[in-house]
Amino acid sequence: MKKIYLTISILALMVQFAQAQFTLDGEFRPRTEYRNGFGGIIPDAADPGFGISTRIRLNTGYSTENYKFYVSLQDVMVWGGENRQILPYDQNNSFAVFQAWADIKLGEGFSTKLGRQVISYDDQRIFGGLDWAQQGRNHDAAILKYNKGKFLLDVGLAFNQDYSNPTGFQSTSTAYGTTGYFSYKTMQYAYLKQSWDSFSGSLLLLNNGFQKYEADGVTPDGVNSIQTLGTHLDYKSGDFGAALNAFTQMGDTVDGAYLLGLEFTYKASAKVGLGAGMELISGNDTTTADSEAFFPLYGTNHKFNGFMDYFYVGNHANNVGLFDIHVSANFKLNETSSLMVKALNFSGEQELASGEKSLGTELDLVYSKAFKGYALKIGYSHMFASDGMYELKGVTEAAAADVQNWAWAMLVIKPKFLN
Repeated sequence: MKKIYLTISILALMVQFAQAQFTLDGEFRPRTEYRNGFGGIIPDAADPGFGISTRIRLNTGYSTENYKFYVSLQDVMVWGGENRQILPYDQNNSFAVFQAWADIKLGEGFSTKLGRQVISYDDQRIFGGLDWAQQGRNHDAAILKYNKGKFLLDVGLAFNQDYSNPTGFQSTSTAYGTTGYFSYKTMQYAYLKQSWDSFSGSLLLLNNGFQKYEADGVTPDGVNSIQTLGTHLDYKSGDFGAALNAFTQMGDTVDGAYLLGLEFTYKASAKVGLGAGMELISGNDTTTADSEAFFPLYGTNHKFNGFMDYFYVGNHANNVGLFDIHVSANFKLNETSSLMVKALNFSGEQELASGEKSLGTELDLVYSKAFKGYALKIGYSHMFASDGMYELKGVTEAAAADVQNWAWAMLVIKPKFLN
């Protein structure tokens, strides 16, 4: 009888797994960096930075006809910077649940995705996963999704607070004290996209509410809202491609801010791809009460305006804006390796206090090599700063190091345990 029960149980499990799909995969990504001017001008008196960090992830997914479930566990470790030898606990507390969501099918093209998740659209200019950063970017949100044919519509909602107070008697029960990097208390957005054979266009309507307090700095007083509206257009025909970003921001603390970007790509041959583009981001006019400076909020900002992260990567908010002109070339060296070369010239959209606008030129190089089961990436960037860059970053040219550069190497292993 026990054998019969065991056989029935095994058959039941086989039927369950036949109707569902279980995946288990991981990531091991150590990266070494030499920083001698990364993120800003380094003074000559300062020593360059050098260190190694590792991101590890364990991802598991479960899919049925009615829903999908996904969990991604993550830890970011700096070699030697977290724990002394035989420390009985994690001193850095870097372990986190990076994603945990359920996507439930509602029928007729509708579904809803609930939980901690990556929100990424188009070229990731306003919403992106920020995968370059070891910690990545996620959101706790609920998204109602509609997808039929070549049209999709997402409506997203989020509400953040520091803790749960079930009684609700305290006036601070829904206050959100987390600040920095445009951490929001509330978010509502609608994203629409229509695709055709060689053209696609999307529309984003985004509202963020940031916690506001009364004069005492303690009592919550509603939110300051910022609206971001805009479109991304993408055209591809044969070897030619073009893309446009056009966004504006307005609200309680900002008015008349804008971002305009244009990119062109051309496949010159089977081994050479060329690119050119520009981006104009409005800066702040100090003669007005509200800021006129645009900030790209939750995008993968490392992807834009140079890999050395001088602009809009935790910096350059409410500043002189940016005018970025760039050209690039991608060379396929062989079946497993490639080289990307990119040059960018920066100017302020507004003048600095001295009247200067020119900021400098950056050169980025990235070499990629694929092996069996893993990949290696090596990068080098060099900043040729102009007078305006020294003024912008608050370091005089005389006090700055003669060379401003950054180099890195990264190994990427993504094992698939079950698929």
